Amino acid sequence: MELVENKTFDQERALYGTRDLLVRHCQFDGPADGESALKECRDITVQDCFFNLRYPFWHDHNLTIAGCELTPLCRAALWYTEHAEIRDSKLHGIKAVRECGDIKISRCDILSPEFGWSTRGMQMEDTHVESEYFMMRSDHVYLDKVDFKGKYSFQYVQDMVIEHCVLDTKDAFWHAQNVIVRNSVVKGEYLAWYSDNVTFENCLIQGTQPLCYCTNLKLVNCRMGGCDLAFERSQVEATLSESPASIRNPLSGTITIPAETEVIRDIPGADGEIRVQAAE
Repeated sequence: MELVENKTFDQERALYGTRDLLVRHCQFDGPADGESALKECRDITVQDCFFNLRYPFWHDHNLTIAGCELTPLCRAALWYTEHAEIRDSKLHGIKAVRECGDIKISRCDILSPEFGWSTRGMQMEDTHVESEYFMMRSDHVYLDKVDFKGKYSFQYVQDMVIEHCVLDTKDAFWHAQNVIVRNSVVKGEYLAWYSDNVTFENCLIQGTQPLCYCTNLKLVNCRMGGCDLAFERSQVEATLSESPASIRNPLSGTITIPAETEVIRDIPGADGEIRVQAAE
């Protein structure tokens, strides 16, 4: 593997199309303001580098990024890239990952609106994220110990598992399909509207009007004390360890709650069953 070390690059396509390369302690910055430094590369490892220019990692294969900083000026950093691992790095440019496949991210700090769109096979752990429209239209996603903040997350996602996360969001999981959220905190209004086959297990859910217009919705041992007007027009099977302030017009299924709460039925067909079963 060829080594490139302690250099500064600012020209267009500085290392375009290279193979079997280790780039270490380099800076991609300067007055030439060149784009696409490592485009169309294969079998590349980048360590302890600084990226302040646009579009560095497009159409790459077998990429490792470790200990790097991608600044807000490093826009759209990874697009159309396959088989990449990113660890111990800062991704602070808008649209940092899009239309990629088989991406592993760990111990990173991500400040990136519109991150992760249309990505297939994302694994992320021990990472802080701030983003809007995070992971939209992505599939086969796994998050573990992710601290997330931002609006409109996980819309139109499919085949996703989330564990041990804190999600501070709104309008999350709209139109999502085949999602499991376990042992997590989910804060934010209008959660998971129009979703199908979404399951929450052992979660704390907070926010107004959650889980409306859902089909095949399931909740297992969840707390919803910070919610109101839940389950409107949803098909739901739920066992709750903490009741929401109110439930509105569930269409079908059974919602088991530990204490009485307000139940609003003001439309035809709101036939979901509410059972009160005190915790033993």
